Amino acid sequence: MAKSTLSGKQKSAMLLIALGPSTAAQIYKHLKEEEIEQLTLEIANIRNISPEEKDKILDDFYNMCIAQEYIIEGGIDYAKEILEKALGSQQALEIINKLTSTLKVRPFDFVRRADPSQILSFIQNEHPQTIAMILSYLKPQQAGVILSSLPEEIQSDVAMRIAKMEATSPEIVKEVERILEKKLSSLVTQDYTSTGGIQTIVDILNAVDRSTEKNIIDTLETKDIELVEEIKKRMFVFEDIITLDNRSIQRVLREVDNHDIALALKGSNEEVQRVIYSNMSKRLADMIKEDIQYMGPVRLKDVEEAQQKVVNIIRRLEEAGEIVISRGGGDEIIV
Repeated sequence: MAKSTLSGKQKSAMLLIALGPSTAAQIYKHLKEEEIEQLTLEIANIRNISPEEKDKILDDFYNMCIAQEYIIEGGIDYAKEILEKALGSQQALEIINKLTSTLKVRPFDFVRRADPSQILSFIQNEHPQTIAMILSYLKPQQAGVILSSLPEEIQSDVAMRIAKMEATSPEIVKEVERILEKKLSSLVTQDYTSTGGIQTIVDILNAVDRSTEKNIIDTLETKDIELVEEIKKRMFVFEDIITLDNRSIQRVLREVDNHDIALALKGSNEEVQRVIYSNMSKRLADMIKEDIQYMGPVRLKDVEEAQQKVVNIIRRLEEAGEIVISRGGGDEIIV
């Protein structure tokens, strides 16, 4: 097969062959069933690959990976500049064109690489709807820091606007992005995806401190109780640890420092304490109780930080598939 006639599927199949069975098997785990079937068929139809073809395929794949990293790091123009220096203008342009035809760069990508305090200084005086749109495109942790730093009187307003936000006009997004980019003197990125919605604000609220979260939820309850109920269904707070099965709780506790457990329990209710103590050895439970007894008065902030550490571990283990958090709605159980 002449390389000029190779389809994308054929190139992908040849890449898997070049990478070897072990690596190809790992890649298969991340593909859809129909993609696996198509690639397997292409692989079966390829009789052999010359050493030159193998080197070319691996080289192209490597360059594409590097280019994507450059785009993530500094934007398309930055990636193009680096690749031109390394590979020449023509090859750099080919690689960038291949990536930009399939890679969707989120709006405000340049903001995602900025410090939250810098972003805050530029957007805190904007209209709540503008702030909501910008935060909805940021990483939850980053957006959480900014939301926590906004004046309390507008926190809930911004949160509600994020939760109720639907697809925004690309022209509006582009204009806001252009203005903010000019302020930050950073690279602008292209292509657009829908954002906002309940899950976006849930991710952000899960990243803010407990006092900010409480302020927003309490205020929202006075404005839209149904929205708050929907948000709460998707959120996980420290007290929700009692909804986990015993095996999951024990898995979580193995990851938490004993001092953090004691601090977290210092500000928890009796039911939470009972569930956690029942999922550890009597010796460890007695030790934790003793730590709490001799701990004396502690700052609420320290308790909240310890509880947040536990929640972060729970979320990490859930993302890794090691535990399951019930989100309501009748999760299917397979026996």
